[in-house]
Amino acid sequence: MSEVQIRRATEADVPAIVALLADDMLGATRESPDDMTPYWPAFKAIDADPNQFLAVAERDGEVVGTMQLTYLPGLSRKGSTRSQIEAVRVRGTERGTGLGSKLMAWAVDQARQRGCSLVQLTSDAARTDAHRFYEQLGFTASHLGFKLTL
Repeated sequence: MSEVQIRRATEADVPAIVALLADDMLGATRESPDDMTPYWPAFKAIDADPNQFLAVAERDGEVVGTMQLTYLPGLSRKGSTRSQIEAVRVRGTERGTGLGSKLMAWAVDQARQRGCSLVQLTSDAARTDAHRFYEQLGFTASHLGFKLTL
C-alpha cells in the first residue's frame, strides 16, 4: 500500500468528498451525490475563507479520506483560537489501516501550527464506534451539544 498524502481539497475533489460523506448510515439520508448543485457554492465559500481548510487524504491518486478544519478566534480562554474538526470520513476499504489516526494527528498538528489552544469536534450520538476512536486518541466527551435545524 502506498503512502497517503494529506492536502487542501480542490474543486476537482468535491464529487469524491461528497461520495465519502454519503457513504454511511447518516450521510445516506443527508447527502445527494447525484445532484452536485448545492456543493459547488459551498466549496467556493470554504475555499475562499482563510479560517477554513477542507482536507483530503489521497492514495494512488484517489481520495480516500476527508475532513474540514475551522479555526475559531474567540475571547474566551484568554482570547484563544480553537480548531474545530468536522466531517471526518475514511473510505470503507481504508478503515482499520491507521488512516483515521493519521488524519487526526495531522489535524492536531495543524492546530498547533496555527497557535490554537484547543481542538474540538462533535460526533453524532449514534456513532459509538467513532466515539471510541476519538477517546483512544485522547479526546474527552466534555460537553453536551445542541443543534437546531433551520
